[in-house]
Amino acid sequence: MEVKTSLLDNMIGVGDMVLLEPLSEDSFIENLRNRFDHNEIYTYIGSVVISMNPYRSLPIFNPDKVEEYRNRNFYELSPHIYALADEAYRSLRDQDKDQCILITGESGAGKTEASKLVMSYVAAVCGKGQEVNKVKEQLLQSNPVLEAFGNAKTVRNDNSSRFGKYMDIEFDFKGDPLGGVISNYLLEKSRVVKQPRGERNFHVFYQLLSGASDDTLKKLKLDRDFSKYNYLSLDSAAVNGLDDAANFRTVKNAMQIVGFMEDEVQSVLELVAAVLKLGNIEFKPESRCNGTDESRIKDKNDLKEMCELLGIEQSVLERAFSYRTVEAKLEKVSTTLNVAQAYYARDALAKNLYSRLFSWLVTRINESIKAQTKARHKVMGVLDIYGFEIFEENSFEQFIINYCNEKLQQIFIELTLREEQEEYIREGIEWTNIEYFNNAIICDLIENHQSGILAMLDEECLRPGTVTDETFLDKLNTICAEHQHFESRLSKNSKYITDHSLPHTCFRIQHYAGKVLYRAEGFVDKNNDLLYRDLSQAMYKANHSLIKQLFPEGNPAKVNLKRPPTAGFQFKASVGTLMRNLQTKNPNYIRCIKPNDKKASHIFTDSLVCHQVRYLGLMENVRVRRAGYAFRQAYEPCLERYKMLCKRTWPHWSGPAREGVEVLMADLKVPAEEFSYGRSKIFIRNPRSLFFLEERRRQCLQNLATLIQKIYRGWKCRTHFLLLKKSQIVVSAWYRRYAQQKKYKKIKSATTVVQSYTRGWQARKLLRELKYQKRCKEAVTTIAAFWHGTQARRELRQLKEEARNKHAVSVIWAGWQGTKARRELKRLKEEARRKHAVAVIWAYWQGLKMQKYFLGLKSTLPSMSPIDKSWPARPYLFLDGVHTELRTVFHHWRCKKYRSQFTEEKKAVYEEKLEASEIFKDKKALYPSSVSQPFRGDYLEISKNPKYQKLNSAMEEKVLLADVVNKINRANGKGTARIFLLTKNSVVLADQKTGQVKASVPLPDLTSVSVSTQSDGFFALKLKEGSASAIKGDFLLSSEHLIEIITKLHRTGATAADSEQLNIDISDEFLVQFKHDKVCVKFIQGAPKNGNSVSCKRKNNRLLEVSVPTTA
Repeated sequence: MEVKTSLLDNMIGVGDMVLLEPLSEDSFIENLRNRFDHNEIYTYIGSVVISMNPYRSLPIFNPDKVEEYRNRNFYELSPHIYALADEAYRSLRDQDKDQCILITGESGAGKTEASKLVMSYVAAVCGKGQEVNKVKEQLLQSNPVLEAFGNAKTVRNDNSSRFGKYMDIEFDFKGDPLGGVISNYLLEKSRVVKQPRGERNFHVFYQLLSGASDDTLKKLKLDRDFSKYNYLSLDSAAVNGLDDAANFRTVKNAMQIVGFMEDEVQSVLELVAAVLKLGNIEFKPESRCNGTDESRIKDKNDLKEMCELLGIEQSVLERAFSYRTVEAKLEKVSTTLNVAQAYYARDALAKNLYSRLFSWLVTRINESIKAQTKARHKVMGVLDIYGFEIFEENSFEQFIINYCNEKLQQIFIELTLREEQEEYIREGIEWTNIEYFNNAIICDLIENHQSGILAMLDEECLRPGTVTDETFLDKLNTICAEHQHFESRLSKNSKYITDHSLPHTCFRIQHYAGKVLYRAEGFVDKNNDLLYRDLSQAMYKANHSLIKQLFPEGNPAKVNLKRPPTAGFQFKASVGTLMRNLQTKNPNYIRCIKPNDKKASHIFTDSLVCHQVRYLGLMENVRVRRAGYAFRQAYEPCLERYKMLCKRTWPHWSGPAREGVEVLMADLKVPAEEFSYGRSKIFIRNPRSLFFLEERRRQCLQNLATLIQKIYRGWKCRTHFLLLKKSQIVVSAWYRRYAQQKKYKKIKSATTVVQSYTRGWQARKLLRELKYQKRCKEAVTTIAAFWHGTQARRELRQLKEEARNKHAVSVIWAGWQGTKARRELKRLKEEARRKHAVAVIWAYWQGLKMQKYFLGLKSTLPSMSPIDKSWPARPYLFLDGVHTELRTVFHHWRCKKYRSQFTEEKKAVYEEKLEASEIFKDKKALYPSSVSQPFRGDYLEISKNPKYQKLNSAMEEKVLLADVVNKINRANGKGTARIFLLTKNSVVLADQKTGQVKASVPLPDLTSVSVSTQSDGFFALKLKEGSASAIKGDFLLSSEHLIEIITKLHRTGATAADSEQLNIDISDEFLVQFKHDKVCVKFIQGAPKNGNSVSCKRKNNRLLEVSVPTTA
């Protein structure tokens, strides 16, 4: 079974003020405080929601909360604005009842946020689809646009709505939004020209100056400095937590979503800029020949720029600020304006221009969001309007705002009583008349056609002759003197006034929310709200398309001499239309209260809250609601909640729910006068009876909880015993299995031992038989071997005897042959001695000369150095070829001996020397001095020096060269000491002091090395464009071991498999890339300075000059 919560569960204070007991203003405030301290910002008065502004974000407005309140009964969960929004939406969708949500409260109470929450909830729970989502997005995005142009920062609220807004959201039969219509009421246009201290003008002015691009401001002829505009207050231009620039982007995006075209947005911004420029126009007096003063514009630059923005001729507008034309039926009179009148005309134009622009924006938004279909729509209206206002100084604006709130209070009481009466009739409960304060008498005081204050104000404004605020007050004192809710110094009620602080220029009205003192000053002017016809006609002559739409009365072809309706008349008509609209809809109320004036969280000011509770009429609301029955509930949920209090209804009731409730109430012996049975609900008169049921339910739940715990513990113990029993059986079965397995393994082991002994005996028996057969075979083999040996020795002796006989014959034959040969030899030798006597002598002589030559050569041989090219002179001509060949052989032998002394390291050094010769010989003046210097490689002994232990451990490869170089700074040409490390794959530069790696360049990223032809040590490492190492540019370095560094770089780059041949560029001028700039490095010879050292200087941003001392 689904477990449902209730408004009464886990209640902090009282969730519904109707159930508050005892009911008093103090207990009402205390209940609000208690709930506010526990972050419960919503409280009910029946179906009315009281909303406290928390001044901080609370985790109660997320999508999970939306789903929690979706399709739930109003009283099913704790109080929330979502519950009211869901109830209104479901009534509209399922019961086809048009709804309206009335949101009231003073500035800063959270009315605008409440309306946003209602709209966002409806948007979240209604249907989906591309077209539906577009409509929802347009409806939601209309808020930022209207807030930018209609909201401002006040002392009470950083985002105060300075206009009343009523939005009708239209739905189809499925409950999907089709569009909407927005109505606006009484924009506070006086704020355009003047703001109270600590307050700002409308947001859009600050957003435009802060967020628009420089090009946009240039087109609009504006400057970002707020102080340059008279209409912008400077003491509160910046608001904490308000990002005007970001909000401007949001507004432009919202206008795009709503459907504004680019040219329309530009036109709106041009009008906003024109209002700012209009405020900078100042006037000076100028005397005429007839003695009168007329106004002249001081500086015409702002006027010129404004006219360029709006496409108006400067002379036309300048004349409209200096003259006023009054038209009668047959004549036209032109009079000059003095400075005060000119300033009045300027401000009137600014107010009318901005007010009409705002009205045009509302109309334009309505065109975009209106429903496209003409079928009948269901409508939900959301009214966000000013609350009742009581300030230290109250004027015409507060008067008509409070008049609107009086009308809303009147309709609220009427609709609330009507709703109560309809429910009683629907449920068959006897209706009793409820006494309440009817504020119709106050509404009549204000709006009566003959004797109402608004009628008298209009009459005074239309009356010919001198009309002032004093004459208007005198009229009020004459006609309203005996009205019980009107007070002034001259009224009948003044006889009973003990408050002598009531000024003579003021009057007081006793509203339903309390007495309000109004200052009559300004009532006539604000009600007239006149704009000189000359200014209207000047505006109509503009080439700006939007201006022509805003000032249609300026059309000369449609001149209307009839006086335009007054502000009070227009507002009264709007309120009347609004009231008739609300009368046709089912109302839902949200009363917003702000807990403190500091806009701070966790602060609850009793006096401020009490003041709001009074003028919102909340206590009156509770009394009206409690005048009949304080609590009502359908039979099904009532029986479900309290059925455990009666044995007959617990745990299940099989009959109708009403009969179950009747049995329950009879069993509990609740007095019959405390409740009544309706057709579908039970009505409980006194909250004490409900609390009695709740207390009995709480006690019963404790008993049921104890019973459940007892049953659960018994079940848990039985389950544990059965589990132990089952476990014992399992353990026994496993043990028996284990014992049988162990016995089987023991028998198997014994069988295996017996089998092994048997197999061993059989194997040993077989082995003995095989050994006997092997000995027999070996004996036969030995006897045969001895026999064969005897036979072989016998045959050998025979062969040897035969061989000796044959050898004797051979020896004798050989001896005879030898004697014969020796005789022949002796003869031949004798002949040879005679024939070669001369040759022998010549050869001997040559031998003596050769011996002398070699002995002399031994003593005159050159040194063992391979580079020694000396060789002794040739003594005899016949030794020419030998002499040359010996020189070559000696040189090769000498080189071989020299090479045999080399180790592998020394061989590599000489190969590097050879490569250095190929690179720098006859190209670099520094090269000859480096020939005699051996290449050491590790000059820092980085592996042994403890100073560089951390740097050495950071190197993953063997260090081929370690030396200290100077990194040349482009800015000043000075060098910074760096450790230069070369490995097989990279070049590393590190800080000399800390050892921290500053740069690591992979060898494949090196494209070339540039050096000069001079005797300096400067060289540039040029990096491949686009590589990660080239972000900071090339490296310009200086070193005393330049020849060795570049030679090793060239050899290492040539042996790397993944890198190309490193180019060596030797030139006295080359380019070096520093970040985004290329700098030329130029080498010149100069006179020795600073101890014959090389100096580097920066000539300009593109040239570094290196001066190299001239060598002698």
